[in-house]
Formats: sequence, C-alpha cells, structure tokens
Amino acid sequence: MSGAGAPDLSVDASGLALAIIAGYWHDEVLNPMIAEAERAAIAAGASFELFRVAGAFELPLAAQAALSVSAGGAAPRFDAAVCLGVIVRGGTPHFDYVCNAVTDGLTRVQLDAGRPVGFGVLTVDTEQQALDRSGRPGAPESKGREAVEAALHLAVAARAIRG
Repeated sequence: MSGAGAPDLSVDASGLALAIIAGYWHDEVLNPMIAEAERAAIAAGASFELFRVAGAFELPLAAQAALSVSAGGAAPRFDAAVCLGVIVRGGTPHFDYVCNAVTDGLTRVQLDAGRPVGFGVLTVDTEQQALDRSGRPGAPESKGREAVEAALHLAVAARAIRG
C-alpha cells in the first residue's frame, strides 16, 4: 500500500479556515473521503466549508477561487484548500490528460497563492483501488484525512517559516 510509513501530521490548526473542494463523480468513493476530511479538520481545530464541483478537472479553478485575494484586495477567505477527486483509468488517453492537468493546476495554485493545497485526488487503475483509499469502513487508507492533515500541517509550518 502507498500509505505504508505515513507520518503523523496531527497539528493544532485552531483559527485556520479550510476549503474542502470535491467533485461529484464517484460518490461511493468521495462521500467517505469528504467525511474523513471533515473529521480531520475538526480534530485539528480548523473551521471548514465544503464546496462541490463537477469533477476533478474543475478542482484547480475552485482552489484558486478559494485561495485568491478578492477583487477589492481583501485577504483570501481560506488559509488552505483540500481537493478531493477520483480519476479512474479507462481505455483512452483521457486519464493521462486529466491527471496531468489536475496535478499541474493544483501545484500552480498552491505556488501562486502561497497557501497549501492538499492533494486528495485519487488516480487509480480500478474502482477497487479507489475504494481502498477512500477511508470508508474497512478501507486500509484514508486519503481525504491525509490530504487535510498535510494541508493544515503545511499551513502551520509556512506561518512559522514566515515568522
């Protein structure tokens, strides 16, 4: 499993605001991921708001909107964003294009905004692989929880680094 040796990233994120952004495709996988992400935010003491978008391809723009300075120059509403999605390999190159676009887009948003984007986008070969990473009862991994923990840990670390 890819989760072997995962670090403990529990952190006190009190006072931080988190945008949890999830697609609608593959609800059987995404619903437990969302629930686990919300539990992780609560456990860390962060406030959060859930937003839904059509699919994984739409996640970068939603993350950008969550982390951008408003038109009036006000600070972004959120200290971090977590993006949850599922991309299952099919029989065409579509999988590769969407995976690359989402990964590159979320990386760009994180660097441009200077705020963390938790990557909870499952890029899998089969539905079963996605279910195994969903955090549902009996699943060996919880990528929704892990994405929140990583984003909040980075938000706290970045504040410390910046002083």
